[in-house]
This record gives sequence, C-alpha cells and structure tokens, in this order.
Amino acid sequence: MLEIALIREKPEWVKDQLRNLNDEGAIDRIDAILDLDGRRRALLTEVEAIKANRNKLNKQMGKFRGNKKLSPAEVIGGAQAAVRALADGDIDGFLAALAEPPTADNVEPSEEAVKAALDELTDNLKNLGARVSELDEEIRQIEADLNEHMVWIPNMPHNSTPVALHEEDNVIHDVQGDLRTFEFDALPHWDLGPMLDLIDFERGVKTSGTRFYVLKGEGARLYRAMIYWLLELHTTEHGYTEIYPPFMVREDALYGAAQFPKFRDVVYFDAESELYMLPTAEVALTNMHADEIFEEADLPLHYVAHTPCFRREKFSAGRDVRGIKRVHQFEKVEMYKFTTPETSYDELESLVQNAEHVCHLLDIPYRRVEIVTGDLGFAAAKKYDVEMWAPGCGEWLEVSSCSNTEAFQARRANVRYRPADGGRTQFVHTLNGSGLGMVRALIAVMENYQQADGSIVIPDVLRPFLGGQEVIEPKD
Repeated sequence: MLEIALIREKPEWVKDQLRNLNDEGAIDRIDAILDLDGRRRALLTEVEAIKANRNKLNKQMGKFRGNKKLSPAEVIGGAQAAVRALADGDIDGFLAALAEPPTADNVEPSEEAVKAALDELTDNLKNLGARVSELDEEIRQIEADLNEHMVWIPNMPHNSTPVALHEEDNVIHDVQGDLRTFEFDALPHWDLGPMLDLIDFERGVKTSGTRFYVLKGEGARLYRAMIYWLLELHTTEHGYTEIYPPFMVREDALYGAAQFPKFRDVVYFDAESELYMLPTAEVALTNMHADEIFEEADLPLHYVAHTPCFRREKFSAGRDVRGIKRVHQFEKVEMYKFTTPETSYDELESLVQNAEHVCHLLDIPYRRVEIVTGDLGFAAAKKYDVEMWAPGCGEWLEVSSCSNTEAFQARRANVRYRPADGGRTQFVHTLNGSGLGMVRALIAVMENYQQADGSIVIPDVLRPFLGGQEVIEPKD
C-alpha cells in the first residue's frame, strides 16, 4: 500500500506514474482519496480539539456558573453565545463567551430565563461526548471508504524501470548459453510426455476437468527430483532457510501480500472454513511476520518454500491451449526476502542471479527480461523475468519472475524493523522470485534433452536425485 502522504503531497506525480503503469482505473481513485483524506483530517482536528479541551471547557463552565458578579443579561448572553460556539465547533469562541460574556438583547432577564439558558448550555456541554462518538463513527466510515480506494492503488515503479505500456516493449537481455540444434524435428512436451508415458492428459481432465494433468512414473520422479535438487541448492549454496507453510490462508493474508482485492477472482475459496488456497507461496511467506518488528541485525531474512499454487483464472482460447504451460494447479520453489531499504536492490540482483544459476546448472539456454512499467503488475516497483528456451514449443518460457516490492507489501502486512541507531521503526522491503516455476522448468528439461530415438537424457545435476539414472527410455 502507498503512503497516503505521498498521494497528498504529490497527487499529479502519482497520476503520471499510474499512467505509466497503464492503470486508468487507479487514476480515477486519486481525487476521491484526496477528498476523503481532507474530510478525515478536518474531523480528526475537531475531535482532537474537543478531547483536548474538554477539561478546560468544564472548568470554564464552573467559573461561569459561580460568577456572582454577572448580571442575568450577561449570564443569558454568555450562555447563548457559548451554545452557538459549540454548535460551530469553535472551542476558543466558547471559552471567550464565558470569560467575557456579552449582554443579551431583547430578553427579559428573569430567573426562569437564566435557568433555561444555563440548562441549555449544560445540555450542550454534556452532548460533547455524544458529538465525539458521532465524529468517531463518521471518521471510521470515511477511513473504510478511504481504505477501499487505497487498496486498489498499485505500487509506484522504481525510477530505473523502463517506461512503456506493453509487454512487447520489455527489455530483453543477452541470451546465456547456446540454443541446441537437433538433427530431427524437436517434439513439444505435449507429444513427448504421452509418448514416454510421463504425462497423462486424458486422465487429468477426467479427474478434474480442463487444464489439469497427471504426471506418472518417471515423469513424476523427474519432477520430484527437480524439486528436491532446487531446495538443496537454495538452502546449501544460496543461503536460504527452508519453510514449509500452510497451503490455505486467511483473507487478510491475501490483502497483506497485495493479492487482494486485485486478484480476488482467480483465487480458490472454501466458504465453510473461510480460507483461500495459495495462489503463490509469497502470500504465506509475507504474512509469517505480519505485525512484527525485527531488529536491524536480524535482516536480511532469506526464505525458500516449495508449494503447490492454485489459480482459477479463465484462459483465453487462443493462448497456450496445448500442454501444461498454463494450468489451474502448478508448483513453485519460491524465494523470498525481508531486507532493509538500503540493501533491497542489491538483494534483487542476487535474487535474479540465484534463478539464473539454476538455469546455468541445468545447462539450458536462458535470458533475463527487464519488465516495463505497463507490464509490471500490481505490487512490484522493479521486476525481472528469467526465461528458458523450449525448442519443442519454439518459445521462451518464463520460469522465474523476480520482484522488489519495496515497502508496499510490508506496509499492508505491517512488517517493520528497528534501526540499529535506535531511530523510529521503519517498514522492511520485501522481495520475491520463483526459483523456479516447476511445470515450465520441467517442460524446458524435457524439450532440451530429448534425443532422436525419443529418449530424454537426464541433466547431470539431477542424476544423484534419481539414483544415478542417466536416461528416460521410450516404452516398448
């Protein structure tokens, strides 16, 4: 979530950034946010003035009632002026009216009139408590309306993020590794998988419907080996702490990770338990430390988690129809970091390098893609994708997306740290990246390591996790 102060102080700059993000809907919310914020601040000022001056008002009221030197006309005039001041929220006017009461005109200064004026003043003073309650309720409603707008405002892009509106404008860095040449027509995984009895599309659909599949036999073993190898690599070489989080989370966790409300319609929900299936491990990892304060010496924290991910998004008929590139259930090995603001961009670079290191060890061609503002997404200030070449599909597959959200998620989840110099607590920066997305990594391994006889050579780094097996042979 953005700081309201940023919108208040630089509204036109924020609108310009939202245009760069290609988010016209968010632009429309900025003026509403400014209006609600102004009203809230005015009401807070009034409430604080009443609360701060309540004792002073009661004390001045006691002096006024006990002042025997005042004439009946002055008592009536002072009481009437004080009532009007209270109605206007004018504390100073109330105090002045009782300290130097004006003389009432056109009022018979009878005992009954004096009593009526004092009773009205007393009742109005007692009503200040009720007024505070009314104002508090009005403020609560305004804050709810304000929050409803604020949660739809995306993060601001970092000044190093290339400015462009469409994914076609993403900046592609040099390819690392040589694209393999085949003396045969490389098969896509949707042919290789069934041919080697690694993937069963029909039974996946029979069991769960479209966009589901079954991995079986050596396909399931290869997949499991890749997961185990990645967790070992990230924990023993890259220095991450392994986490095994819940696969279901509460609604506030999805808000904390900035998945809600933007992506509510793609998350699976169990109404009875009021829990949501993980769309990404990032949600659970962010909220492990919600409402906590770290010591600066505790940072950075590096976590890695392997989880299934569930998304009910509707896929367009013309995009990635075949195979397992886009499905409702998939798995990731997710890297996640909590850092200080000063180190977060160095940590982003190391995060991307960790993902690239995986591609390098698998000896599969890969490239880094720097994401432009219009394709940045909701929470990221800076993002890089890492793509692997899939020769059977004939395309580059995104296997990792690495983002620095700066304080955007931390402000929502209220994750802070206490600086070593003893200053005020600050929000941490959070970063996330796939290390890797397992389904597409599996595709890349299958398609890059296929042989003319239909077999698949197992990459060297995976063989120790498959009992030394070197090749997946075709079935007789």
